[in-house]
Amino acid sequence: MTDGKEDIPADPMDDWASALAEQTSAEDLAAAAAPAQAVATPATATPAASKVFQPLAKEPPSTFHNDIEMILDIPVQLTVELGRTKVPIKTLLQLAQGSVVELDGLAGEPMDVLVNGYLIAQGEVVVVNDKFGIRLTDIITPSERIRKLNR
Repeated sequence: MTDGKEDIPADPMDDWASALAEQTSAEDLAAAAAPAQAVATPATATPAASKVFQPLAKEPPSTFHNDIEMILDIPVQLTVELGRTKVPIKTLLQLAQGSVVELDGLAGEPMDVLVNGYLIAQGEVVVVNDKFGIRLTDIITPSERIRKLNR
């Protein structure tokens, strides 16, 4: 407020316009200086935008082997599911050691193998060196997985 008038903030569009005009005049000066040089260098022969945005180098497409290596060490949760059931909380609270919970899976029926909660295979339970394991009997194809999701 030096002359008694309120300081009015400058219009932001005026700032952009002046910056654009300044850039354009700098490019015009560079273009005028280029013919005076014996050999034009890429820095003086190209506009400012091409200095910032370089063209992408064309690389050969990566192979499947290289792509899969990136994910090989990612841990996933593998679950074998014997069966499921729904019980009311009253029944759940009455469970004690020795209680039997009936599941919907039948004896001898293949067990579901889930990876991160998604069914990927089915198999049968085996015991090896006093430890449980599963022998895969059927791998679920991607189309079968989608069909089971829609049920």
